[in-house]
Amino acid sequence: MGFFSSLDVEQYDRQYSDRQLLKRMLNYFRPKWQLILGISAMLLIMSVTGALSPVIVSRGVDLLGETSATLQLAGVIAAIFAVGIINWCANWVRRRLTVRAVGDIEVQLRTDTFKAALGHDLSFFDKIASGRIVSRITSDTRDFVQVVVMITDLISQVIQAVILGVILIRIDPRLALITFAYLPVIFLFAIGYRNWARTVTRQGMRAMANVNSTIKETVSGIAIAKNFRQEASIYDEFDRANQQSYRVNLVRGFVLALMFPVLNIIGGIGVAILVYFGGMSAANGVISAGAWFLFLQSLDRFFFPILNLSAFWAQVQNGLSAAERVFALIDAEPAVVQNDHRHVPALQGEICFENVGFQYTDNEQVLADFNLHIHPGETVALVGHTGAGKSSIAKLIARFYEYQQGQIYIDGMDIRSFDLREYRRQLGIVSQTPFLFSGTVLENICYACSSAPPISEILSLANQIGEGEWLDSLPQGLETEVGERGVRLSMGQRQLVCLMRVLVQRPAIFVLDEATASIDPFTEWQIQQALHLILEKTTSILIAHRLSTVKAADRIVVIDKGVIIEEGDHEALLSKGGHYATLYNTYFRHQSLEYIEHSRDLTKQ
Repeated sequence: MGFFSSLDVEQYDRQYSDRQLLKRMLNYFRPKWQLILGISAMLLIMSVTGALSPVIVSRGVDLLGETSATLQLAGVIAAIFAVGIINWCANWVRRRLTVRAVGDIEVQLRTDTFKAALGHDLSFFDKIASGRIVSRITSDTRDFVQVVVMITDLISQVIQAVILGVILIRIDPRLALITFAYLPVIFLFAIGYRNWARTVTRQGMRAMANVNSTIKETVSGIAIAKNFRQEASIYDEFDRANQQSYRVNLVRGFVLALMFPVLNIIGGIGVAILVYFGGMSAANGVISAGAWFLFLQSLDRFFFPILNLSAFWAQVQNGLSAAERVFALIDAEPAVVQNDHRHVPALQGEICFENVGFQYTDNEQVLADFNLHIHPGETVALVGHTGAGKSSIAKLIARFYEYQQGQIYIDGMDIRSFDLREYRRQLGIVSQTPFLFSGTVLENICYACSSAPPISEILSLANQIGEGEWLDSLPQGLETEVGERGVRLSMGQRQLVCLMRVLVQRPAIFVLDEATASIDPFTEWQIQQALHLILEKTTSILIAHRLSTVKAADRIVVIDKGVIIEEGDHEALLSKGGHYATLYNTYFRHQSLEYIEHSRDLTKQ
């Protein structure tokens, strides 16, 4: 089983004892106490009727030797029939109540798990594949609640065994002692087997999560895979994950299938012992034939809960392992910690970094003693080579990541004291890769709106961008379906929709991680118009990749390896001939109109 070592264990995974798991599970059942009370009543009825059935049959066996017991035998048959009907009705009601309770609990558990996932910062999603999270929210929550149905069956059988035990002690204490003495053998075997089964079950679920993650990533990136003709490669990757899951679950199946035959053998030995001693007692007249029959039937009733638990051990272990994985996700502590959750007033947009130190990992220092002051209403462009720390600054302002040293203040207030939900309502963020959700253009524009703004207001804003031509180019205007991730729109259209989404939100602070994709000059002009509408009313941080955006900034901050090395406007920085001038000549200059015209003149010559 060396291949187990290749299965990933998530950083937030933890192991829980059975007692801890059961305690957590009971917390979900407490709000459903009325349903649980009804289920318990039905279980009690089932247990009593189940225990009475072999007692009544044993009485019938004793009556078979009596010549004048016809009427009594008829009564025994009627009693068996009545007990069976009552047991069936109680079981039907119990299952209906159980399905209702389990359904409600599954919804609540899935809600809590999804809410916990949403509460984590971006560093959590950087480390954990989305397919693995999806697997815990969907598959694991379902496996968790399915075990409850089997546990209710087991409880009924245990109660039956207890009732029968009392009856057997009253009939023949010696045979009852022989019967009870054999039970610890089975319990010891089951307990010793439990940890082994839990281990292989946990590994099986991790292997399945790997498969889910591989499928999710493959489907999300299928266009890129086809562009680079990597269908065979991604198939091989899926096949490796699938084969690994097959091997792990094959071992798991072997382990889980081993217990039932072994317990059957142990149970058969117990029956043989009881047949011998009980037969001797019946032959010597110590007990009646009916009592001996009752002991044999009762032995099955004692063994059946254990055998039943063994038969469903795979599902039980699935449920417990699933509960462990679900609770691990719920209990994972977010890296971003707010010291307080104070109300956030209307922000002016003053941002101050004081000696901030930040790193993604222990060996990846991004910012060290970083200081930056942005005035309310100011537009600051951050420029620098890839990896300089520009995007990290924007993510810290949005509280997507936790910084390790220093302080960040917004309007003089510690950013760690804010209620994040209220704070982010006043942020407008456009990421480098414009992301749209499936739906219409209008639905994406109004995505963050607390109340939908009038259509006339949205149309008015849209018409201020390129006189509304970008909207006219859409087949159904605002009702145009964008497709998954916005694939039905061009890159420029996606950027405009994302900017419109910020415009209707009216944020106090605007963060733009500008896309690097090439677009035509007309679309760029439209984007600049949309940007101007936002910049004139906000404090803005622009991670700029276009010269037009850089030149529109009030101040340009040049960053290299997490350190500010130059500040100023475009013309002043060019005249210095420093790092910005080098960036301009190697990256921005070819976007300028002068450069394009000069290149055209050289071509003509």
